[in-house]
Amino acid sequence: MKIEESYNRLLKNNKEWVSSKLNEDPDYFKKLALGQSPEYLWIGCSDSRVPANEITGTLPGEMFVHRNIANMVVHSDMNLLSVLSYAVEVLKVKHIIVCGHYGCGGVIAAMGNKQFGLIDNWLRHIKDVYRYHHNELDAIKDENERARRFVELNVIEQVHDLGKTSIVQKAWSNNQELHIHGWVYDISEGIIKDLGVTFTCTKDLHSVYHLV
Repeated sequence: MKIEESYNRLLKNNKEWVSSKLNEDPDYFKKLALGQSPEYLWIGCSDSRVPANEITGTLPGEMFVHRNIANMVVHSDMNLLSVLSYAVEVLKVKHIIVCGHYGCGGVIAAMGNKQFGLIDNWLRHIKDVYRYHHNELDAIKDENERARRFVELNVIEQVHDLGKTSIVQKAWSNNQELHIHGWVYDISEGIIKDLGVTFTCTKDLHSVYHLV
């Protein structure tokens, strides 16, 4: 496919999508334009194979989405913090979902020592997670299984990091209903795995992270 054709295909698909939605409901876009009130904030990987709405069966307006390489919660990332602030303080989402995926390129790259350039600065945050859990990970001899477990541990750490933020803790102190969850998506099967790590209040964090 020529480069112009691949580009124009997107515009053609858009028109077809609009037509199909209007056939279902002539007022679909009028309703959508009135505003959004999503219950969920999705923090996922930028990987093109992990579309949040599609794999959860949610419609436009149901999920607020932030994506970056390896679904990281970096406390100096103003993009992430701005999305989090808006989702929690303005949209009043009830659930924040950190969703990683098996076979994540960022996680796999962080397991090695190869230099990639600018992205090395981002990968360092993922490497920190490996260092925290190196005893468990180094004991896994199968490289593929080690990578899968690293993906899970990385998600769990990001759930912790969300709970550490002043944004989330302020919501909890105001008795705002807000739960944080950790998931992993298996691209080869299409199934989401709930890791069973859910934070609902400051007490779920170690006391050293409690903000008064």
